[in-house]
Amino acid sequence: MLLKAKTAIIYGASGAVGGAVARAFSREGSQVVLAARRHELLDEVSKDIKSQGGLAEVMPVDATDARDVERHLDAVTGRFGPVTLMFNAISWDDTQGQILSEMPFDRFFAPIQTSLTSWFHTGTSLAKHMARHGGGTILGITANAGREPLYGVGGFGVACAAVEHYLRQLAVESGPDQVRVCWVRSPGSPDAPGVREAWQLYGDRKGMTFDEVHREFAKDIPLRYVTPLAQVANAAVLLASDLAAGMTATMANATGGAQID
Repeated sequence: MLLKAKTAIIYGASGAVGGAVARAFSREGSQVVLAARRHELLDEVSKDIKSQGGLAEVMPVDATDARDVERHLDAVTGRFGPVTLMFNAISWDDTQGQILSEMPFDRFFAPIQTSLTSWFHTGTSLAKHMARHGGGTILGITANAGREPLYGVGGFGVACAAVEHYLRQLAVESGPDQVRVCWVRSPGSPDAPGVREAWQLYGDRKGMTFDEVHREFAKDIPLRYVTPLAQVANAAVLLASDLAAGMTATMANATGGAQID
């Protein structure tokens, strides 16, 4: 098991990405703390993990509230000891499908504000905590739009780019304390509910099945498929493990070659 005896907080564990990462971390031996605002959705993830013999604890938090993040971290530490892993998969409240010139500023700015607020509070809090306890790993997720401008994604791509550079800076500043900071770059997995809905709408307009939409979107990707959630989560496991001990201020490109580095 790659993450045996490690305690991990998964912020946004109620969502598709956070839930997938929580399941993957648990499978590899980690005690996972499932953190988000909605208790009932966290309970579903917890039941699934425990049914597979994993260790999961539901501990809700509002990651946009600095005091709540600190209170939550103190509670986690009190129960499980030092936290050595963190994954931030908080939803960014983005609006897509409109071009910038037709989008209200508040909807453009919402994902930028939400992503950086939640990342600043969780990232700085965990970086300080890990520094006091011998190090650890801070992880997140972004998408192709962070580097490649895409039509109609609103503020999402700008938020991805901002988060990636925030994580680079956090990595440089936290490295001397043996705190690594990395992220997974995802293409937008077809089995994530939001992506699936968008693909289905596209297919309905074009008279195509979901599988036909997938083939169309994947035709120029070297691997000829769009990376599913489980493989994105596996990339996060690799980054979280000691196998990636030499990696920081960088990302695991899980786009199947959709974006070439």
